[in-house]
Amino acid sequence: MEVIMLFSSLLLTATTTKAAATGAPDWTSNVLMIGLLVVVFGFMYFFTIRPQRKRDKELKAQVSKMTVGDTVVTIGGLVGTIANIQDDNVTMTTSVAHTMVTYKKSAISTIIPRQQ
Repeated sequence: MEVIMLFSSLLLTATTTKAAATGAPDWTSNVLMIGLLVVVFGFMYFFTIRPQRKRDKELKAQVSKMTVGDTVVTIGGLVGTIANIQDDNVTMTTSVAHTMVTYKKSAISTIIPRQQ
């Protein structure tokens, strides 16, 4: 990312000095800057947005397949075993004292299937 920023600053410096020397703006510099922006957004899409969507899709599939007895970790870091699954709610036990806590399915970040 630093290379791209360095390249864009060098390109901007070169185009502004050329435009200042000729007195008229050069349309190719505008095209190059727009092209550079498209390349940066393309990198951002393929290296951040696309993998996150893939992880979200896999987690959604795991949440729909979870069963009573699976171990889950919530987004808050609470670890427990599923005791009951309703429509959008999951009740789990969280400690040796079997504390029952109910969460939304969207609050689950990791599912560890039980060993059979």
